[in-house]
Amino acid sequence: MAVHEVRVDFAKTLTEEPETGHNRWHPDIPPVVTCDPGDEVVLGTRDAFDGQMGPEATLETVAGPNLNVVHPLTGPVYVNGAEPGDLLEVEIREVEPDRYGYTVQVPGFGFLRDEFPDPFMVRWRIGDGWATSDDLPGLRIPGSPFMGTIGLAPDRALLERTIAREQAALDRGGFVLPPDPTDAVPADPAIAVEALRTIPPRETAGNVDIKQLGKGARLYIPVYADGGLFSAGDAHFAQGDSETCGTAIEMRSTLTVRFAIHKGRAAARGIQDLQFARDDYSLPPEFAAPRRFFATTGLSVTRDGESRPEDLTLAARNALLNMIEHLQDHGGWTRQQAYAICSVAVDLKVSEVVDVPSFVVSAFLPLDIFA
Repeated sequence: MAVHEVRVDFAKTLTEEPETGHNRWHPDIPPVVTCDPGDEVVLGTRDAFDGQMGPEATLETVAGPNLNVVHPLTGPVYVNGAEPGDLLEVEIREVEPDRYGYTVQVPGFGFLRDEFPDPFMVRWRIGDGWATSDDLPGLRIPGSPFMGTIGLAPDRALLERTIAREQAALDRGGFVLPPDPTDAVPADPAIAVEALRTIPPRETAGNVDIKQLGKGARLYIPVYADGGLFSAGDAHFAQGDSETCGTAIEMRSTLTVRFAIHKGRAAARGIQDLQFARDDYSLPPEFAAPRRFFATTGLSVTRDGESRPEDLTLAARNALLNMIEHLQDHGGWTRQQAYAICSVAVDLKVSEVVDVPSFVVSAFLPLDIFA
């Protein structure tokens, strides 16, 4: 077994060290390393905002970050033998965390962006498996490091389909970031002008933000482009299921992976999206399925009593808003502190989607995070 490494200089941004990665998805981005199935690949990864939210960042920075550089990814990795129609198995061997992390609320972003128009920042100390912060005193968040953005490149056909459907969504008034060459890496105009932004997850995974994808997870991703062209970045030390304010405990990391190829399986079985598996807990059991918790619920009903049948988004909003109010009333947290706690520790779960007209979403707060 060979070991391949791509180290990054954390004192430099991706723009200053473009040979290590990219911040767009495109099949023509050249690989930075080539490996065989079974080899280990070690990738240093930058944080989601590419250094903008360091310990000295101010609320002015949070209020107006450069979103064009979001999600600097390390890669692509070309896996010999991976071909369109295959299923690429990615084994997460290790996600080594940094010692600093942050959670930010950027105006105009996040699930409850209409409710939270002001910038907010939490700076975290990471050590001994926990994150603590003077900005949220009395909390200890258990770590379960994983990559928020991890996936493969599209091929030309999927790239074109994606551009068309996302433009159609934008034309309908959807919140979409279309291709934009500004601050793109690589800067080659032939790539940058049509390369996909990294914000949404897609068929080849990407920004899936699934907290169970840490050490021990096995990802199964359909291959579209020759070699798979695997990349990763946007590491999280911890996150609630929903990442509601738009960020988790964001950090730099060192990722170790190993690949296997399942020939033709994606094509034969019609697999078009990420699948994943584990053989152990992603967190200690008392946090993976909290022994002690408090939960709120939300229905598909507006706060002034209007029924909106089968509206899962509304139910999720209500569950979170109810949890934020609970944290304010019973913990003394400010509204923005409560929103941040939800993003890094509260798990949203779909409790039912059959009892029409109202779905139920529950928000679970683990009580053992409070010192």
